[in-house]
Amino acid sequence: MRIPKRVAVIGAGSMGSQAMWRLAVRGAEVIGYDRYAPGHDRGAAGGESRIYRAAHLGEPAYIPLLRLADRMWEQLQAETGRALRRRSGSLVMGEASSPSMSLLLSTSTAQGLDHEVLEREELGRRYPQHRLPDGHIAVLDRLGAVIRPEASIQAAAGRAEQLGARLHRYTTVREVVPLSGGGVRIVTDQGTDHVDAAVVTVGPWINTLLPDLPQAVDVRRVICSWHLPTRHDWFAGGAPPFVRVAPHDCFGIPSPDGISVKLGLSFKYHAPVPEPERLDRTVRPEELGTFREFMDELMPDLNPDPIRVSAYMEGYTQSGNPLVGHLPGEDDIIVMAGFSGSGFKISPAMGEIAADLALDGSTRHPVAWLAPAGVGTA
Repeated sequence: MRIPKRVAVIGAGSMGSQAMWRLAVRGAEVIGYDRYAPGHDRGAAGGESRIYRAAHLGEPAYIPLLRLADRMWEQLQAETGRALRRRSGSLVMGEASSPSMSLLLSTSTAQGLDHEVLEREELGRRYPQHRLPDGHIAVLDRLGAVIRPEASIQAAAGRAEQLGARLHRYTTVREVVPLSGGGVRIVTDQGTDHVDAAVVTVGPWINTLLPDLPQAVDVRRVICSWHLPTRHDWFAGGAPPFVRVAPHDCFGIPSPDGISVKLGLSFKYHAPVPEPERLDRTVRPEELGTFREFMDELMPDLNPDPIRVSAYMEGYTQSGNPLVGHLPGEDDIIVMAGFSGSGFKISPAMGEIAADLALDGSTRHPVAWLAPAGVGTA
């Protein structure tokens, strides 16, 4: 009888909870660790809503990962009986001639994604809550959706525990040490564990736990604000989530209950976070000026005075693409980090890939281009 492989998952957040679920499904002995608990508000998954988009702004190699994630989201909902994702479509808006919109359109067409281009008049008819400047267009991604991040993390971690995984909550991992004969030693404040493989998914804490990672992850403070509409038809057309690309660089997610709209900004507006444990969680009025400018120009029917504000952290790489694969030179340590604000929608796919790498040493899914040490080493 085959002895199950013993795998540690360090960080039970966006990626780690999904890795625990997929490892447990495949019969591994899973040991999870989290410095807080699944669904906490101190990492990169806070804010009650995230966007799933089939049409990706950027590298076309993401499309197969998004398709895998789409299937895995449905599977997680089926296994847990939880409503974690609501199909609503999603909108991407920007200058028609911009490189990002041109790439979005060419990739969507080449990949056969279900999308539609909306000019200003048509957008105004279907979605009167939005304004389009001259020369801008909107692309409706019909497979877009709103994801509930905290509920999804708790659902995936809970399902893993149902399948036999053990999760050490409020347990900080201090060291991940490869052993000369194979395997990994996990050092916590409570003691040590020895496992066959370790999946490191600690989000903003990656630089602290793995200081020798060949590519640095830039940790940034992200601000979101929630606003009430001033007119009753703001939620017209199903109120899909939306992204505005350059020169505006912002996003919004209407709440499923039709009460408020969550707004956020892009990387260039995020301040560096030198130490994750010292994140400044206080949002000051002067930090909301850019939100007010965008609302005045693009969404004038939102009240510029927020009913709520929040700060959390995300990790960014120089390329804007995550690090996914084996730690260079270490066959038993898998790293997933630096998802640059775009990772939550593909998190179930990352869970499946983490299970492949930990149990089989490789994966058939196309992630070699994301390897921490460069292409071809995942």
